[in-house]
Amino acid sequence: MIHLKSLVSTGGRSVQAACDWLFSHVDDPFLDDPLPREFVLYLRPSGPLQNQLSHFWQQSRITCGKNKAHNIFPHITLCQFFMCADHKVEALSEALQTTVQQWRGRFPRPLPLELYTSSNFIGLFVEEQVADVLRQFAADFATEAARKTEVKVEPHKKQLHLTLAYNFLSDHLSSLEKLAKGIEVKLGCDWLAVLFSRDIRFANHETFRVMYPYMPQNDDELELAPGGYIFTSSMDQTSTSEGWVYGTSLATGLSGLLPENYVSLADESDTWVFHGSHSFFSCGPSEKSAKEKGMFDGLLDSRRPDSTGPGDMPTLSVICHPMQQVLRFSGSYTRQPKRTLFVCRHGERMDVVFGKHWLTLCSDSKGRYVRSNLNMPPSLPLWGGQRDYDMDAPITVFGSTQARLVGEALLESNTMIDFVYCSPSLRCVQTAQNILKGLQQDGKLKVRVEPGLFEWTKWVSGNSLPAWIPPTDLAAANFSVDTAYRPLIPASKLTVSESYENYMSRSYQVTKDILSDCKNTGNNVLIVAHAASLEACTRQLQGRSAQNAKDFIQVVRKIPYLGFCASEEQGETGMWQLVDPPILPLTHGPNHSFDWKETLLQE
Repeated sequence: MIHLKSLVSTGGRSVQAACDWLFSHVDDPFLDDPLPREFVLYLRPSGPLQNQLSHFWQQSRITCGKNKAHNIFPHITLCQFFMCADHKVEALSEALQTTVQQWRGRFPRPLPLELYTSSNFIGLFVEEQVADVLRQFAADFATEAARKTEVKVEPHKKQLHLTLAYNFLSDHLSSLEKLAKGIEVKLGCDWLAVLFSRDIRFANHETFRVMYPYMPQNDDELELAPGGYIFTSSMDQTSTSEGWVYGTSLATGLSGLLPENYVSLADESDTWVFHGSHSFFSCGPSEKSAKEKGMFDGLLDSRRPDSTGPGDMPTLSVICHPMQQVLRFSGSYTRQPKRTLFVCRHGERMDVVFGKHWLTLCSDSKGRYVRSNLNMPPSLPLWGGQRDYDMDAPITVFGSTQARLVGEALLESNTMIDFVYCSPSLRCVQTAQNILKGLQQDGKLKVRVEPGLFEWTKWVSGNSLPAWIPPTDLAAANFSVDTAYRPLIPASKLTVSESYENYMSRSYQVTKDILSDCKNTGNNVLIVAHAASLEACTRQLQGRSAQNAKDFIQVVRKIPYLGFCASEEQGETGMWQLVDPPILPLTHGPNHSFDWKETLLQE
């Protein structure tokens, strides 16, 4: 069933994803192959313990390079891999949901974990008596899966544990053990039962990520697009030329030769598909979505893509997300992880939503702040004569929500942020703060307010720059800012109506200085600034010259609130390359002002 294959293979992310998969696999020789996918049930931690484990994952990579544990995210294996036909996946997901619901209130909390180390293994083992309880849950799932799908699930019978490191160099044992001892295993944790699948044909293959584009020069070569994934097997390399490997593309299903230095080793789980996540302690958004939507509310036409058009395909409503989007670890897949720069635009602005005279809408006769719309925040920091809100507008309630959603997505994708820099504009500071709230790092990670990240001053109205709130006052108003940070470009160095060339040069220089200051002390840097910053802070890092001001403005107009991009450092060359962000984009529609009197009482 081709329509089911496209749904399961893309995780039911969207109608467009399923359609794209069908069209991109039109020449896939295995398109009509009924071979089922391989599934597995894991227990995954979330919350504070997961944050500690993600930190260990990243630091162990930085300190000792990649080991076998890094191929998969932190987890406790509850069953062996098992086969499930595409048309039974919905029922399989329902079986997991039903079993978890039956186990609410019975799941052990907290889950006792004990650190164990040997010469080539480090892990956290579940106390055996409690492990028996988890095995019973796995057995109940196996029974429910067999009842609903006739699929045979084999519960894991070995000691239950969460692997931290294995197959590492003996010289790294002491460093890894020290890092492992820093994990606070008694931290709060919500354990999730999660279901994943993979293409069984590539279960014993190595997974590579495409770093550079390549157009085939010969019929036996494979086209490469950056960010894609390639599967290779040592069995297929016997007759290849030096410097070339034979692989199969995840994106198209096609196989061929490709230049070896155009790809980089990835994690095994990067190409897995996520089919559902259920908490033992609460009914989370994923589970609610499953109840409300179901996995396959609509199906694609089963005809081949070349015999039908998008207009013939009914709507799909499904809940799964591809593993390469949901579970990606920051850093590279080589021995030393790559540094990543994230640049993000601020959230929705009050003055854009409510107009330049918005202050008159939320001030009473005594000059006190009173919101007149639910999208206005309940209060504003330092309201009164201390604020220059006319030139430094805050974000709306929805702007704060947008930012928290981005932070939550980064947390869900296991992306660690080591440093946060932001423009001095209040809207950027508030956005950074709310991203940290979503990341559950509010109060733990301090934001560095950097005036050099302010937008092109030509766009500032009037003859002076805004009177930004000083970091000390922001800290006094409960913003998580670093009051000890000394700006790379002080506000006094900024000039009104600077030239385009000066703005691009300033943005490039401050970004380079930020990355230089953070080198060797952290891998991932987040910059929260303006729409123009996504272009200005990354373009010249890639070795590309700045485009003319007219084209630049056209690019900036296309960047929405919380527009997000990622750039990775390419080895020791000093060059950077834009890559797929670890989170999905954020899209929403307009919501105009509604006056019920004017609308509903009209004669």
